[in-house]
Amino acid sequence: MPRLYYVPHTRASRPRIVLEELGIPYELVRLDPAKAETRTSEHLARHPLGHVPALEDGEVSIFESGAICFWLAERYGEGRLLPPPGTPGRALAYQWLCFALSELEPPLSPLAAELKKPEAERDPARIEGGRARFHAAAKAVDAALAGRDFLLGDELSVVDVVVAAILSYGKFLAGLQGMPTAEAYVLRLRGRPAWKRATAD
Repeated sequence: MPRLYYVPHTRASRPRIVLEELGIPYELVRLDPAKAETRTSEHLARHPLGHVPALEDGEVSIFESGAICFWLAERYGEGRLLPPPGTPGRALAYQWLCFALSELEPPLSPLAAELKKPEAERDPARIEGGRARFHAAAKAVDAALAGRDFLLGDELSVVDVVVAAILSYGKFLAGLQGMPTAEAYVLRLRGRPAWKRATAD
């Protein structure tokens, strides 16, 4: 049974959504950063930086949300959530996962850090630049979704879980102005029962 090390409202929600979509039994190990539970020697052995998610699944022990989502779909999907290896669909899955983690997500952490500062201490240029970079990447997703429900076609994939989670956070920080397709996509994914179960806390 997969064991997911988890903190609510973090990237660990992504593999939890995948687990819920797959409908397989799993163990959820909640960690509390406020109690330094992500800094123990045991957890640092799972993730060298003390982050979540981390997954233990038999002989497999991995971290990073994208890698975990792909592993779960390959291991348990039985044809769901990920196109077969060697197909054009799998190539697009790799493309959009890499795009999500290298282009769509990176502007958001520094933007969030800037917005957490007292208003008088914020750097408007950094905020504007972060939002502009996020919007440029989000517009690429918005265009790719034209005429389809999901990034790889007619069926949900792990890529949609990762991309929609990032877009959802980006919508909160920067908005999705002028991107109605991407905005509808986020609402559609967030409305799925698996997503609601995985993010209820």
